[in-house]
Amino acid sequence: MNEDGGATRSTPTHASLEARLAQQFVSLADTLVDDYDVVDVLAHLVEACVDLLDVGEASILLVDQRGGLRLVASSSESAGIVELFQVQDEDGPCVETVNTGLPVTIEDLGANDVRWPRFAELARREGFASVSALPMRLRNDRIGSLNLFQTSAPALEQDQQRIAQALADVATIGILQQRSIHRASIVAEQLQTALSTRVVIEQAKGVLSEAGGLGMDQAFAILRAFSRNHNVKLGLVADALVKRRLRPQEVLP
Repeated sequence: MNEDGGATRSTPTHASLEARLAQQFVSLADTLVDDYDVVDVLAHLVEACVDLLDVGEASILLVDQRGGLRLVASSSESAGIVELFQVQDEDGPCVETVNTGLPVTIEDLGANDVRWPRFAELARREGFASVSALPMRLRNDRIGSLNLFQTSAPALEQDQQRIAQALADVATIGILQQRSIHRASIVAEQLQTALSTRVVIEQAKGVLSEAGGLGMDQAFAILRAFSRNHNVKLGLVADALVKRRLRPQEVLP
């Protein structure tokens, strides 16, 4: 109990954090098997960051075949809204990270001298106070950015950023190493498939949301759980729902 009589939040020990981190690396690497689903890998990445680093939300932007940016994974609708604004505006910290290959951090979105005031205003409206954008890159190859949103300032500490960057690097290497296994165009094809799958997943979330009277975040959690429990790719489950080969009642708990 704290001095005010309330419950004191327990802080994970260094050893327990190391164990959880090792487990997440193993789990992430395990998803990078032959014929893996890029969307599933990146959804796992954002979940790992939220779980390990205690960030508010996380999301990922990927570069498409035309060099534009697309939202592929997000831990919540709020994070997705902020990312879509940056994609449409073609500006913001997450876009900057993709363009430069360097991390970008905004410690306080409410500061008067914030570089992207329109982005900052929207992010604050969605409940965020700080943001860290980390590049998904391997040497000269940049495929996107991992973006971490905090509901309170300041942004992530350096140790936390290093952990997040390491997780992003594992996912990036797993995707890009396909160039050495298959033809050079495989990465572009995989990323395009991921972007197309994202659209189907959004449609499937809508189907579950309407059928179960659920929020979109909850619908995605149920969709992901069904995919894992039945060992079926997330995109295939979503496609089956949208095309009515799978009834919502079969997926809803």
